[in-house]
Amino acid sequence: MTAVWSLAALWFALALFASLIAIYFRVSTALTEIIVGTGAQWILGIFFGIAVLGADESWIKFLAGAGAIMLTFLAGAELDPVVFRQKWKEATAVGVASFLLPFLGCTAAAYYLLGWGVRASWLAGIAMSTTSVAVVYAVMLEYGFNKTAYGKTILAACFITDLGTVLALGFIFAPFDIKMFAFAAVALAVFVAVPWLTPRLFKRHGDRPSELEAKYLLLILFGLGGLAAWAGSEAVLPAYVLGMLLAGSVGRNHALIRRLRTLTLGLMTPFYFIRAGSYISIPALVAAPAAFLLMLAVKVAAKCVGVYPITRAYGSRHQEGVYTTLMMSTGLTFGTISSLFGLTNGIIDQAQYSALVAAVIGSAVIPTLIANAFFLPRHLLPKHAEAIPEDA
Repeated sequence: MTAVWSLAALWFALALFASLIAIYFRVSTALTEIIVGTGAQWILGIFFGIAVLGADESWIKFLAGAGAIMLTFLAGAELDPVVFRQKWKEATAVGVASFLLPFLGCTAAAYYLLGWGVRASWLAGIAMSTTSVAVVYAVMLEYGFNKTAYGKTILAACFITDLGTVLALGFIFAPFDIKMFAFAAVALAVFVAVPWLTPRLFKRHGDRPSELEAKYLLLILFGLGGLAAWAGSEAVLPAYVLGMLLAGSVGRNHALIRRLRTLTLGLMTPFYFIRAGSYISIPALVAAPAAFLLMLAVKVAAKCVGVYPITRAYGSRHQEGVYTTLMMSTGLTFGTISSLFGLTNGIIDQAQYSALVAAVIGSAVIPTLIANAFFLPRHLLPKHAEAIPEDA
């Protein structure tokens, strides 16, 4: 066990370092963890060999996979049902355009301009179509937009975009055999039963030191994840849908969400993001930067073409429309999840993976910096705008 504990200490040292960088520069911790993972693999690999981080150790792969599942579930559970019912037309229109145009544009660019294969091009389109709920939520929280109808509408649109990404990943790369149909049947039954069972179970047996709620949710998420893996699909797909279905019950239990965030962000997701970053090849990016720059440019351009006109059609001013468009241009969590899925399943190679994840990271940083520096709609901040109570 000496090697296991030593390796765990190394990973948490990297996670702590990434957290300090995130605090100092006021950026997403997930972003810094990916960057730290990339740098650590490159620097430590030079001196100690490429296997020094042990990214393929079974226990690290489990914690990384569990982190992706839990983070995806929490993203779905953050959906505000009240705001979505009020603003569903605008949120749906923005979300669909935010997914569809980058998906088609980046797929075409990868196939026709970069010469990637058909499956790799579809995977590139999926990875670049995303909007980072984590980045957008952090920005909304920092400025207080999460308390306004404007901010919650943006977050609702993010969920529509990422739902499109999840569905595309499942339908395009799922093997439609007997296993897949069995998984779909079981998942559908769970999706019907769980929203009815969960609030009743929690009301009767919840709020106890045994943390029954967390064990119950982990049982369902890991069970569906195992069934998805058996069927040849991705474990995060049912987790996102389940989170959305439980947004009205689990999502309103702020104490439970806080405990799940502590478990997920404190223990699991550092392994996921650092591991994802460790697969990025810096020499490959330096040798061939065209793919990274092209994917980033096409994604942002497609988001602008798709989202900005819709925001104006729904009455947003120029400043608000540009800010919304740039927020919808960010990408991180689902982009890296999709890219790592492609690498793990042999759909893309490491050079393609490096280009995609680097473009995802760029889309998380550049649009956010531009939006907050030049287009921040201060007149919509909570002190100026009609706020929606946190318990709404």
